[in-house]
Amino acid sequence: MQQIIKNLFRMVLFVLFLATGAQAQNNTGNPFKVIPLGVLGGADESNLSCYMIGVNGTNNYVCMDGGTVYAGIAKGISNGVFTGNAADVLKQQIKGFCISHAHLDHVAGLIINSPDDSSKNIYGMPYCLDILKSHYFTWKNWANFTDDGDKPALKKYHYVPMAADSTIAVSGTNMNVTAFPLSHGNPYQSTAFLLQYQHNAILYLGDTGADSIEKAPNLSLLWQKVAPLIISHQLKAIFIEVSFANEQPTNKLFGHLTPALLMQEMQSLSTITGKAALNNFPIVITHMKPVGNAEQRIQEQLLQSNTLALQLVFPQQAVPLEF
Repeated sequence: MQQIIKNLFRMVLFVLFLATGAQAQNNTGNPFKVIPLGVLGGADESNLSCYMIGVNGTNNYVCMDGGTVYAGIAKGISNGVFTGNAADVLKQQIKGFCISHAHLDHVAGLIINSPDDSSKNIYGMPYCLDILKSHYFTWKNWANFTDDGDKPALKKYHYVPMAADSTIAVSGTNMNVTAFPLSHGNPYQSTAFLLQYQHNAILYLGDTGADSIEKAPNLSLLWQKVAPLIISHQLKAIFIEVSFANEQPTNKLFGHLTPALLMQEMQSLSTITGKAALNNFPIVITHMKPVGNAEQRIQEQLLQSNTLALQLVFPQQAVPLEF
């Protein structure tokens, strides 16, 4: 009888070993799961910039920006991405927000849904959080659901100011985040966030103009920071905006990229990484402005100019991605 019990115990350990190994292998291949709650850069208020990012195999996410939240979750439920109701997903699965800048198409969903949300952190650089504090979460424009600013402060959200190139833990997840400044119509600023889990990373950029247009070195400095992660295969994807087609006049870019300008920046990145390191590297195109046939034109122009053989990814609302 004892021998039978020992054999059963060994079998259980063996099965657990195989399962753990399979899970580890899966996480090594695709450590991140991304659920786009909104992917566009305007016009459709139900589909604005917001990306839930978490470690694959968990339900603990942080949102990159908060343009559309509830409508994206609701569509995810109808697509079978989430179970239960939208309120529970909002309260339980979203552990915080990283806000790149305070333009309405990046914060409207966060603000509108704040009365029904649970307590969580809002991460951002001071130039972003100061606008939320002084213009949005005030008792003149909206109730102050944060722990700073207009009185009374309802203390649901906690502001977490981030310094440039600083890394902090994302509460409620097993990820860390690092902030980098971007130029969004100089002198206005935006932010890039580098999310890291163990030796894996994913890079999300808020709205940004090209260095050549902005007359600022922000993207160049960012590429120098992340290039070693690309070379070592630790960086799994870059989320970056392309708001306008190439026909958009330079003086009407308002701190955004076109396909030509994105590829110009990718060439700059390749001078650091080498072209081979970018072959089939995932570049997720965000923030396209859906005016007329602009989305189709942007996609066509990107594909035609993709001399680096990047893996261009065009996200869709409530369709999960893994990297």
